[in-house]
Amino acid sequence: MREFFLSRIRAFRYAFQGWGYVLRTQRNMWIHSLIAAVVFVLGLWLKLSLQDWAIITLTAALVFTAEFINTSIEAIVDLATEEHHPLAKIGKDVGAAAVLVAALAAIIVGFLVLGPPLWQKLISIYDF
Repeated sequence: MREFFLSRIRAFRYAFQGWGYVLRTQRNMWIHSLIAAVVFVLGLWLKLSLQDWAIITLTAALVFTAEFINTSIEAIVDLATEEHHPLAKIGKDVGAAAVLVAALAAIIVGFLVLGPPLWQKLISIYDF
């Protein structure tokens, strides 16, 4: 039983090392992280419902996951070949496209979830 718990601790450590690697090496991850932080602060200010928090959290997780998978694809392709192979390019481009789709979906979700309460808050503050 002890070995089971130790192996789980190691698994979490490896996962956090991967997360750290992506943060250290991928500039877009900093952009995603900054935007997510702004969205979460905005959500607190707007006092979002639990359902809205669930949607926002899942959407942010989708973008982060896409970035993690894209970074994995890039690393594996770089390991497999140093030459500029057309299939390597396709693999990397498709991984980047997955991040783009996730980010665009997150923008839409952000407008749909945050837009109406933000508009109401701004109307009440500035008395339009």
